Amino acid sequence: MESKNGCKVEAQKKVVTRQEEEHAMEYGRGRCLSFVDGIGLTIGSGEASNYRDALAKAILFFEGQRSGQLLSDQRVTWRGDSALSDGKLDNVDLVGGYYDAGDNVKFGWPMSFTVSLLSWAAIEYNTQIFSAKQMPYLRSAIRWGSDFILRAHTSPTTLYTQVGDGYSDHNCWERPEDMNTQRTLYKITSDSPGTEAAADAAAALASASIVFKNVNSSYSITLLTASQSLFAFADSYKGSYQGSCPFYCSYTGYQDELLWAAAWLHKATGNSQYLNYLSNNQGWSQAVSEFSWDNKFAGAQTLLTKEYVSGVTNMAKFKRDADSFICSIMPASGTTQVPTTPGGLLYTRDAANLQYASSASLILVTYTKTLSSAGIHGVQCDSQYFSNEQIRAFAKSQVDYILGKNPKGMSYMVGYGSKFAMQVHHRGASIPSMRVHPTRVGCNEGFSTWYSRSSPNPNIHVGAIVGGPDSNDQFNDVRSDSSHLEPATYMNAAFVGACGAAMLTDQLQLSLHNNQTTSIRQY
Repeated sequence: MESKNGCKVEAQKKVVTRQEEEHAMEYGRGRCLSFVDGIGLTIGSGEASNYRDALAKAILFFEGQRSGQLLSDQRVTWRGDSALSDGKLDNVDLVGGYYDAGDNVKFGWPMSFTVSLLSWAAIEYNTQIFSAKQMPYLRSAIRWGSDFILRAHTSPTTLYTQVGDGYSDHNCWERPEDMNTQRTLYKITSDSPGTEAAADAAAALASASIVFKNVNSSYSITLLTASQSLFAFADSYKGSYQGSCPFYCSYTGYQDELLWAAAWLHKATGNSQYLNYLSNNQGWSQAVSEFSWDNKFAGAQTLLTKEYVSGVTNMAKFKRDADSFICSIMPASGTTQVPTTPGGLLYTRDAANLQYASSASLILVTYTKTLSSAGIHGVQCDSQYFSNEQIRAFAKSQVDYILGKNPKGMSYMVGYGSKFAMQVHHRGASIPSMRVHPTRVGCNEGFSTWYSRSSPNPNIHVGAIVGGPDSNDQFNDVRSDSSHLEPATYMNAAFVGACGAAMLTDQLQLSLHNNQTTSIRQY
């Protein structure tokens, strides 16, 4: 069809609505949306998931979460510069980083986890991400977070962990560009430690240092030096981090973050001191059934299983616990702990559940890569054996569910497919952009005029993964339902890795099919 600005909008199985056309022109700033940096709304969806498209959108999301002064090549054009004075209360530079979710607070702890997940995806699924031409964008997303963490680590025993007061921010509905809520600063020190936050920051910078090692060696060294400093701080001054409660509270303690950080530092440096640390403290490792911003055990176990199968035999407990994680996730394993919805989605808990489904998918496929490399063909769970192929197929089913293969027939990624959430719980997306509505929108006006509207958001936050459906696969697209409509950086970061993993699974299945076809022809 022809739009009023002369753009041809491709429609596969549906007529593009007037509303979608206007959204497309708003997002593309008058250009043909389908050709904005190769990313457009996916109008109509076939039966097969388009992982390359989903990956590109999942990474694009992070540009909509940026705080600070935006770059000249910023692709999400409904966002503008914001929070340019962050840190001035303490005379430090805390400009930049990411807004955590649909609010305007920068929570350092989950931001660090976000950077680690993105870096892990870049390392583990390098080939797939390069093939989709997304590696430059992914590196940019990683650096936007790692730069902030570097700035937040202002001394060997100081790390700023939060910018903005959660209570005042959540009582206000305004664009980041209009923000005038108090930018309170929170930090951890040797006198007021927060081991989880410091160790997670160490893991983030160590993993990012690997990503940049061959493209910007000096920056990689800077990241690694800061990571080692943060780990020493975390380990020397132990104390549980509760500074971001009640928004982000530590429920699992700090041992998982210390193992997670040490594992990444060993991977980044090859230094035996970190391997010795992990060996001496493997008693901390626990059998768990989730991998999240609060619980890093499964991630550390997956990383360290690679050491075990490579010959470091005193790491056996990490492999046993990693096997246990697989068995807790796989349906009908005999020791399954995470139920699935009638439509097949892993259902860990009601609020923001898609973060757990995405992170589990990332772990499942990454773990099978390690097993396959060692000639191990699967995992024995109680009386049920799962081959690597079965585990990968289940992980892929979670990605497919998120992208539209579900009872509602809708995508839980904004901007992907013919049907997706339109009332995302997100301040910036729900209020017209500054260039469309330059007049300031205050806290109360934001609530009364924009938050309470029953119409779609004026800005499509392309790539955002929302919280997802309930335990019965039901979903109501209502902005006020933050548990199911709010996106978060760590949710998208987990999905980036899960999407790369799904691409790998597709490639392996295609290779197997081709080999079987060749064998049949030869026979």
